[in-house]
Amino acid sequence: MPPLPADDYVLGTEDAEVERLGLQHLVWRPRASDAWRRAGFTTGQHLLDVGCGPGYASVDLAAIVGRSGRITALDQSPRFLERLADRAARAGISNIERVQLDLDSGALPRLSADGAWCRWVFAFLKNPRGLLARISDALKPGAPIVIHEYFNYASWRLTPRQPDLEEFVQVVMSSWRSTGGEPDIALDLLAWLPQHGLRIEETRPIVDVVSPDNFVWQWPSTFVDVGLSRMAALGHFSHERAAQIKELFRRAAASPDTRMVTPAVLEIIARKA
Repeated sequence: MPPLPADDYVLGTEDAEVERLGLQHLVWRPRASDAWRRAGFTTGQHLLDVGCGPGYASVDLAAIVGRSGRITALDQSPRFLERLADRAARAGISNIERVQLDLDSGALPRLSADGAWCRWVFAFLKNPRGLLARISDALKPGAPIVIHEYFNYASWRLTPRQPDLEEFVQVVMSSWRSTGGEPDIALDLLAWLPQHGLRIEETRPIVDVVSPDNFVWQWPSTFVDVGLSRMAALGHFSHERAAQIKELFRRAAASPDTRMVTPAVLEIIARKA
């Protein structure tokens, strides 16, 4: 597989991925909002959205901090940041600062933030510990960081068992690792946080078992379509094999007796000492 451009992601930045990320955020918004509330995100604060992508969470965070607060949204993809700019303009939001940087090595802006939010970012980096150290340096004493990262991505499966989906999950995990990432990075973050001056306050495992008519189903389900196409484009699957797995998944989803176990996410709330 050829190396990805510096501003690209394993999962891509095309329109289909932007749309998938939007649906993913809708599924996860209640849990993210609850974690932000428990961490103490509120009006007037300056918050970091690390790895903001197209900015779905950035817009929600901007509503929380209000006009007296501000959001610094960090991402390495100019395409994603342009989408965030469009989204903020349509919503009449002017308190989001967009910063393009390499999350593996780029220096964060010099600031003393009141909090930080990071979802499914560390898993894709070659130097996730370095980013954690830079986030810690950017927070003021007492500021929280809220993290959602996988700790057992391979928990994603169907019942009745569907070996083809499990094959796809393993290929996705291998593709992350081939570019230096680690799908189950939350296990490492638990050890690193205290070493970088961040006291862990809460940890919550998040995993669901859902039927096809549950809205949560749509989060992993839409990734099957986009992810298989992306894995085929990167040479991890033939296009024929990708189409075959899509069809097998479609048939499984058509049965009301099918259940999906979602990839296991760890919610972490930590605070700068």
